[in-house]
Amino acid sequence: MTKKIKIAVVGVGRWGVHLLRNFLEHPQASVVALVDPNPERLAAVKRQYNLDDEILLATEWQVIQQVPGLEAVVIATPASTHYSIITDALHWDYHVLAEKPLTLNPVECRELCQLAQKQQRQLIVDHTYLFHPAVERGKAVVQAASQLGDLRYGYATRTHLGPVRQDVDVLWDLAIHDIAIFNSWLNQIPVKVQATGTVWLQPGVKQMRKQEKIREQVNNDYSPSSSSSSSSPSPQTQGLSDLVWVTLTYPNNFQAYIHLCWLNPDKQRRLGIVGNLGSLIFDEMSPTSPLTVLHGEFERQGNQFVPVNQRQQVLEIETGEPLRRVCNHFITCVLENTPSEISSGLIGTQLVQILAALTESLNKGGKPVFLNANED
Repeated sequence: MTKKIKIAVVGVGRWGVHLLRNFLEHPQASVVALVDPNPERLAAVKRQYNLDDEILLATEWQVIQQVPGLEAVVIATPASTHYSIITDALHWDYHVLAEKPLTLNPVECRELCQLAQKQQRQLIVDHTYLFHPAVERGKAVVQAASQLGDLRYGYATRTHLGPVRQDVDVLWDLAIHDIAIFNSWLNQIPVKVQATGTVWLQPGVKQMRKQEKIREQVNNDYSPSSSSSSSSPSPQTQGLSDLVWVTLTYPNNFQAYIHLCWLNPDKQRRLGIVGNLGSLIFDEMSPTSPLTVLHGEFERQGNQFVPVNQRQQVLEIETGEPLRRVCNHFITCVLENTPSEISSGLIGTQLVQILAALTESLNKGGKPVFLNANED
């Protein structure tokens, strides 16, 4: 008989219901509890998915300790609550799948990774793009030197008209996706970062104060038993930037440039890496060819540079929902009790460290900030 992992889903809001749906459909998962501070939301989800009456519906986090045989928790609550809830879960010997970012503070992230290792439990972060078939295929292309040649630079654009967040700026809302992809494709993390931003919509908002209030309110809602070690969880102390320009510099001096804006009706989800033999483009908005290689290079003729070998190659990618792959991966890691090689707590910590450094640069008007690779 196939072993089923007993799972509790904590937070059944916009993203939590997608995680719930996938685990309900997974042959090796058994959802036995849902936690959400809103009882009406719990009732609506129960009706939507026709849940069995035996599934525990709780508005208080600690109640899940009453569930016999519970092995894993899936956390889709606001990031400001992650440290407290994950700390509890690991102390209670549960494996954890947490929505990104892991926390809002690199120190908290490292503490959670150390605790997971001590408890011999798996801590995995839902960086969904790392499980996207196009991103997986793209990494193979980048790593094959014959495809793009010598890598020169990368760029990404992530824009849309909203949604406008009131707890974090556009940097913390959107940048983590593209940074995760660049890090994966290059198999490196940046050594230096820079960021500049512009505030239009919420110029008077002090994010630290607002984020602290949100953390206090949500923590009260979920009633975790432990508290954060950090007294300043906010990723930014200035107003909420609507537009941010990011520069990432990697160990080999490769640079990637990211354009982020939630005040632009031109919706783009596009990322590229340029080499001397061609460019790899991941365009989510393309209905037919999300991943392409644009081949082309220069041939010198006298003092002229003439384009040659130009052609477009549409790459085939596997089908399948990336989030379903995340859930499959989590179940495998739990069953085997082995760390994730794709999206571990360590990888989540690296990304939060980068975002924190970018925020420091943003607050200093774009001053470069160097990252210490030994911190992780």
